[in-house]
Amino acid sequence: MIDDLPVGLTARRPAGEDHLRVLAVLGTWWGGLKGQAGSTERALLLPRLYFQHFTTTSFLVERDDREVAAFLVGFLSQTEPETAYVHFVGVDPALHGQGIGRALYRAFFALARSHGRRYVHCITSPENTTSQAFHTRLGFTASAVKPDYDGPGLDRVAFTIDLSADPAAVP
Repeated sequence: MIDDLPVGLTARRPAGEDHLRVLAVLGTWWGGLKGQAGSTERALLLPRLYFQHFTTTSFLVERDDREVAAFLVGFLSQTEPETAYVHFVGVDPALHGQGIGRALYRAFFALARSHGRRYVHCITSPENTTSQAFHTRLGFTASAVKPDYDGPGLDRVAFTIDLSADPAAVP
C-alpha cells in the first residue's frame, strides 16, 4: 500500500475499531498545543464517522507491535470533482524526519490522481507552525490566516497543491 516506509512500519486502511486508538495519541503527539481546548478541538475533529465512511481514502501506519505510528484521514470532495482533501494527519514525533508524513501524502496524492483529482486542500491552525512548515516543504501554497474559519476563535491557514502543475516537483 505504501512501499517507502521505514523498516518495522506497515500501512493499511483504518477501520472503526481504530478510532479510539488514534484519539489516544493526539494529546501526546501534539504536545499540548493550545492546552485542554486544543485537545478537545482535535478530538472533535476526528469523530468515528471518519473511521467508518472514509476508510478507502485514508491510511493508518502501525509498528510491528500494532502501536499507531501515523495516520492520514482524507477524502475525495463530493462537491468539487477536481479536489481531494486531507482532513487530519499525524505522525508520532519520535518518528519525525523519517519520511513517514511525506510517504502518507505521496500515497494520498497517487490516490487523488487515480480518481482524476487535480487539487489537494488541507488546513491547520496558525499556532501549528510545524505543520505549516511541513506543508510548505511538500509544495503546498498557504493562505493568510483565515479568522473564524471553523467557527468563532477557530482561525485556520488553508493549503492547496496543484497535482498537475509540475508532476515531477510534487513529492
